[in-house]
Amino acid sequence: MKRILKVAVLSLLLLYLGDYLLVGYRIAKSRDAFGFVKIQPYYAVRQKNGKDELYFLPPETQVCVQSLFPHFGHSPCWYVNRKKAERFAL
Repeated sequence: MKRILKVAVLSLLLLYLGDYLLVGYRIAKSRDAFGFVKIQPYYAVRQKNGKDELYFLPPETQVCVQSLFPHFGHSPCWYVNRKKAERFAL
């Protein structure tokens, strides 16, 4: 059991390291390491009757990184594309 756990952890570490090196290579060679996704933020305000009223804000462009994991303070583009509507609850 310990051996399987060690192999799994080592595999994840190697995958993350390879992903990090690939993003670094793309940045160094001025390739498409970063992407841009337009998101729609909105506020959801709970009313007295229990329903939510939505207030939409202007669309924003969010920078993302073309990788499997987050790097350099940016989320991966595949994740940001799934979360295009950003909700702020009040």
